[in-house]
Amino acid sequence: MVSTALLLVDYQVALCEEGEHTRLPALAAQVRERDVVAKAATVLEKARAAGVYVVHVRLAFDPTYEVRTNRTARWDSYPAERAMLADSPAAQIVAALAPADGEPVVVKGSVDPFIGTPLEQMLAGNGIRDIAIGGVATNLAVESAVRHAGDSGFRVTVIEDVCASFSSAAHDFSIGTILPMFGAVVSADDYLASIATGA
Repeated sequence: MVSTALLLVDYQVALCEEGEHTRLPALAAQVRERDVVAKAATVLEKARAAGVYVVHVRLAFDPTYEVRTNRTARWDSYPAERAMLADSPAAQIVAALAPADGEPVVVKGSVDPFIGTPLEQMLAGNGIRDIAIGGVATNLAVESAVRHAGDSGFRVTVIEDVCASFSSAAHDFSIGTILPMFGAVVSADDYLASIATGA
């Protein structure tokens, strides 16, 4: 499995857990309703066992917020609210998907995990040609990652049932209309079957 990677995008407390650190309640509710974290944990466990190269991605900032590469107005709230600071509870990866020793964590300052990070070089340096992607939100970070990876020459697979967006409609539109133009869309069961057989 040295040529394959599993990219886990933005499975963070503020985005995936309902509670005091929730930043986007509608997204966290969809994550719960779709049972995304538990399904992703199963995928992660079996991918590790199969020797897949696992990379975690999270959105996080240092106190200057200068690593914020996305300068659109929608992102002005992050420095204004001192949100998603790297060492804050909200910015941490959820416990069920915590990185294991030796698994890299890429920290980004935009929607796209490839922008302003060494992700593409890491994948290329490890001989990766095929990437499976899961994360939140489907129509934002996942879609950005899939578009970028496809344009960069990687073969991309989206694991549909470990993704979620702010509504089922937003998720379904991205999964049904946009993402199939840039890669394969499969279920977690189909992805796990493929890595079990080395396909």
